[in-house]
Amino acid sequence: MSKILFVVTGARHWTLKDGSQHPTGFWAEELVAPYRAFVAAGHTVEIATPDGVVPVVDQGSLAADANGGQEAADAVKVELDSIAELDSPLDLADVALDDYAVVFYPGGHGPMEDLSVNATSGTLLAETLASGKPLGIVCHAPAALLATADAEGRSPFAGYRATGFTNAEETQAGLADKAPWLLQDRLVALGVDFQEADPWSEHVVVDRSLFTGQNPASSGPLAKAILNAL
Repeated sequence: MSKILFVVTGARHWTLKDGSQHPTGFWAEELVAPYRAFVAAGHTVEIATPDGVVPVVDQGSLAADANGGQEAADAVKVELDSIAELDSPLDLADVALDDYAVVFYPGGHGPMEDLSVNATSGTLLAETLASGKPLGIVCHAPAALLATADAEGRSPFAGYRATGFTNAEETQAGLADKAPWLLQDRLVALGVDFQEADPWSEHVVVDRSLFTGQNPASSGPLAKAILNAL
């Protein structure tokens, strides 16, 4: 079986338009559901973060209302705590793409803070796309694509069909007015052919080797789509 790389945000907050810091991290379901699917299929998952910092979970993603009830929230927390790789992540700068069959980016607002401007991640994304290996990105994690733009604003992802957390979802989540920028707007400006479905519905878009999911509910289906392509 293959090794799969999860690139996880190292951010603990998201800087809002007024300069205040909104506590965040990665979104639990978007890491747990794909991890579960890949491991159940016999693959090995390794986790990397910028500078190898230990990532933190967005506490909001462990709430009962984010998981369909307290019992499901408790189960996600137990599963998350069992993922030993989160305690000792690799430094993203030390990662070699040749070691992996798939690269996967879980979301949360964290990537809006760090991965959106991380050149190492941007290079890995461009190299993964050029390699033809499956590249999975979900929810807010497509913010990392912004770091693939060159000095003229050109990105290898321009023209690709993709999805991510929509303006409508950010508005319904109550953060659109506070956000310094909105993910959907920036992806469209980058040249991505943004594919939007109804808020909070499962939505996966596949364009060649690029696999994207719109929101937390799309993370499990996104992993399944990647597994079907392997």
